[in-house]
Amino acid sequence: MFTLKPPKKEAEVRVKPKLEPKDGIWDVIIIGSGPAGFTAAIYTTRARLSTLLFAGSSWGGQLMTTTTVDNYPGFPEGILGPDLIANMKKQAERFGAKILYEDVVKVNLHVKPIRIFTEEKEYKAKSIIIATGATYRKLGLESESRLAAKGVSYCAVCDGYFFRDKRVVVVGGGDSALHDALFLSNLAKEVTIIHRRDKFRGEVYLQEQVFNNPKIKVVFDTIVIDIVGKDKVEGVKIKNVKTGEEGYIECEGVFIAIGHVPASDIFKDQIELRDSGHIKVKDFVKTSVPGVFAAGDVADYKYRQAVTAAAYGAMAAIEAEKYIRKNTYI
Repeated sequence: MFTLKPPKKEAEVRVKPKLEPKDGIWDVIIIGSGPAGFTAAIYTTRARLSTLLFAGSSWGGQLMTTTTVDNYPGFPEGILGPDLIANMKKQAERFGAKILYEDVVKVNLHVKPIRIFTEEKEYKAKSIIIATGATYRKLGLESESRLAAKGVSYCAVCDGYFFRDKRVVVVGGGDSALHDALFLSNLAKEVTIIHRRDKFRGEVYLQEQVFNNPKIKVVFDTIVIDIVGKDKVEGVKIKNVKTGEEGYIECEGVFIAIGHVPASDIFKDQIELRDSGHIKVKDFVKTSVPGVFAAGDVADYKYRQAVTAAAYGAMAAIEAEKYIRKNTYI
């Protein structure tokens, strides 16, 4: 009779040592250390591909400045952003990824093997996964930085749940701002959109939904000049850009939706980019250069979630393995 054996304890699980490059050429080099980069490293090392990951001097991505992450599967009580990244890092290292805390300053994607440069050294790879992420465009206020994660947020989908039945402000006038306002209207007591122009830039159908939503107010021709609060957001000071008149709106949350800046500068003139600066991909993760893949927010201008970044990291790793095997590298 067949019986299932209990799973081995972690200490009993045999993990192979770090995978070293052959003739100085890595199978895969990953640039970036957020969910996309570390997930890619987990997949490539489990496929027994020698993997070098450049975490950067400031590593971990946006999750390193995030408090509780409640929407990443597998953590019913939530998990701190830095702890989630630390777990991913440990898992990648466990399977043999080598991690360097250096910044990549230049690449040459049009030679084989691909060249990656730091300030001090050149590295070679058969394939590369770009997972450099993106940063939120900010208002540039001192109070914005001081109250980050204390009522100031850049992700309505991530943090909207914490503002149920509260008053919130959304800053911006594009699709992201309108989407955020509509999403928040299902949770918050009142949503006010503040936009510096006299009309929205977002899609017409989104504008119609916003204007027809009784929980959403719109303030045009206006900017936020300060976010008020000591330990948490209490309101925003505003100024009309045409009249100079100043005012105040009470709120418990401020969602800033004025765009993202993808970390793609060093790849200009190397691969095809969108007008927004995001890397253009086909088949989810393939760039315009064979053997070069992109994952996470550097390419994803739409969803921008930790879980989707991890998913793209897995896809990029699988495609990198296929590319290497197809080109008889293994």
